[in-house]
Amino acid sequence: MPAYVIANVEVLDEEAGWAYAPVAQQSILEYGGRYLVAGPTSGTVEGSWDLPRLLILEFPDMARIRQWYDSPEYRRARQIREGKMRIRLLFSEGVPPEGFTLPA
Repeated sequence: MPAYVIANVEVLDEEAGWAYAPVAQQSILEYGGRYLVAGPTSGTVEGSWDLPRLLILEFPDMARIRQWYDSPEYRRARQIREGKMRIRLLFSEGVPPEGFTLPA
C-alpha cells in the first residue's frame, strides 16, 4: 500500500536550499519515491499553513519511507539543511483502492 511524506518547508538560507534540493531529490528517487506536489502553499482555503512550501511524496510503502529517512543519502541532505531550513515531516499510509471504512 502506498505511503506518503507530507512536508512543510521554510527556506531560511537560499544557498543552502539550492544545495539541499538535488541531494534530497536524488535520495528520494533512489528509494522509490516520487513527487506528487511541490510548490508554494498559495491558495489556502481553510485555516493557515505556517510554512510557505508544501511537498507531498509517494513511496511504495511505509517501510521504504523509513529506509529512505534513515539512509546515509538522506542524512547527508539533512546535514546540508541543518539550521538553514525549517521542515516538518508527516509520514502517512495510504488507503486501499476500495477506500476506508467508517467506524461502526
